[in-house]
Amino acid sequence: MNQITLKGEFTLTGKGLHTGLEITARFLPAPENHGYKFKRVDLEGEPVIDALAENVVATNRGTVIAKGEARVSTIEHAMAALYAAGVDNVLIEVNAPELPILDGSARFYCEEIARVGLAEQNADKDFYYIKSKLEVRDDTTGSSILVLPDDEFSVDVKIDFDSVVLNNQFASLEHVENFPEEIAASRTFVFVREIEPLVKGNLIKGGDLDNAIVIYDSPMEQAELDRLADLMNVPHKDVSMFGYINNIPLTSENEPARHKLLDLIGDLALIGRPLKGRVIATRPGHSINTTFAKRIRREIKHQEVQAPVYNPDKEPLMDNNRIRELIPHRYPFLLVDKIIEKGTNYIVGVKNITANEPFFQGHFPQEPVLPGVLQVEAMAQTGGILVLSGLDEPERYSTYFMKIDNVKFRQKVVPGDTLVFHVSFMTELRRGCAMMKGYAFVGEKIVTECEFMAQIIKNK
Repeated sequence: MNQITLKGEFTLTGKGLHTGLEITARFLPAPENHGYKFKRVDLEGEPVIDALAENVVATNRGTVIAKGEARVSTIEHAMAALYAAGVDNVLIEVNAPELPILDGSARFYCEEIARVGLAEQNADKDFYYIKSKLEVRDDTTGSSILVLPDDEFSVDVKIDFDSVVLNNQFASLEHVENFPEEIAASRTFVFVREIEPLVKGNLIKGGDLDNAIVIYDSPMEQAELDRLADLMNVPHKDVSMFGYINNIPLTSENEPARHKLLDLIGDLALIGRPLKGRVIATRPGHSINTTFAKRIRREIKHQEVQAPVYNPDKEPLMDNNRIRELIPHRYPFLLVDKIIEKGTNYIVGVKNITANEPFFQGHFPQEPVLPGVLQVEAMAQTGGILVLSGLDEPERYSTYFMKIDNVKFRQKVVPGDTLVFHVSFMTELRRGCAMMKGYAFVGEKIVTECEFMAQIIKNK
C-alpha cells in the first residue's frame, strides 16, 4: 500500500471549545513522508509542530501538542478523521491555539475529506505491526489499553462512570473504513457537575448545548442551573429530570462510548504510523491514550526498521522458480528462497539456513556459522530482485556490487535460523545505479545491516 494525501485542500471555521475564539483551520496536501504537521499561521515565524506523541504537553479535556511556545490543542477529532481515511501526509494551518470544535465530533472533517478526495503517492505506507500482547495501565484511574496482534486495525472501548445516567457502555469498530458512518458523528460529552470547575480552570469558553452532550445526573436547583448557563453564556434550559439536556438528540444510545473510541483513534494517530493490531481499551482518556502512543514511539525510535511479519503458512509473493527467472544465481550461490512482500521502494526476502549448506564444511566444522559476507550477498540478491522485477525483460540484465558501506554484524547466524531480509532504496534509481539499505533479521532481532550500491547492466 502506498502513502496517501489529500487530493485538494479544505477549510473549516468555527469557535474553539476552550478559547471561545473564532478559528479557521486549513487542511492542505503534503509530500511523501511528511506526516501530520500543524502550522500556527498567527504566530511570528509560523512555527510548525509535528503531530507526534513525544510532542504532547497536556491532556486535560483534549490533546495538546507543542513546540517551544507554540501549541495546538483539541486536535484529536481532526486526527481521527485523517487516520481513519488512511491519510498519511497533511499540513494543517491554524490561526489559534486550538482547532475549532464544530459540533463536537469528527463528522465535518470526514465530510470534507470525502469531498476533496484522496491522492495516492509513490512512497510505501509504513505500518507498525503489533507482534505480541502489549498493555498499558493506570492503576489510579482503572484505565487500560491492551493491544493484540491482528492483520487489521480494530478497536473495542468500554467506559464506566459513577453516574445514574451514564454508567457502563461499550463501542466497537471492526473495520476502520466504517468510521465515517459508525463513529464520526459521536460528540464529546460533559457532566453538569464538571462545568464550573472547568470554567474556573479557564476551559470550555466555547462550549454549548450544540457542540457537546451535557449530562445531568446530580440533583441541582433550577437557579443553580441557570447560574451555570450564565457562566457559559448560553440560554437557560429548564431541567426536571436526570438525563441528557442537549438541543440535538443522541445519534445512538452509546454515543459517549463511541466518542471515546473516536478520541482514542485520534490519539493513536500520534504514533506517526498506521497500526496493525486489535486495540481493547477500558476507561480510555487522553492521558492513557497518549501514554500508549509514546510507548510505541519509543520503540520506533529504538530500531530504525521493524522486523517484517513472516508467516510461513502464507503463500509467497515469489517462489524459488520465479526468483531464478529474475536473477542469474544458481546453486550453491542462490541465497534467497522466497519473496514474501514487495512495495514500490522495498522488498522482503527469506533464506532458511540448514546444516547442509556447503560452506559449513569449512566455516566452521565444529561450530557452523553463516559467513557475514554471504549475509550481505543475500541482501544484495534480494535488492537485485526488487530492481529487476520492475524491468520488462529482467533476464537480459544483471546487478553488480559497486560499493558496500556501514556494515554491522550484530549476532551470529547458525543452522536452524530463518533469515528475513528487508531491503529498500535509499535514493531513486539513477543511470542504472541503485543505493540500498539492507537489514537481516532472525526473529525480531537485527543480525546484520549494511548500505550498498549496485549497478544494473544489460547482459551481452
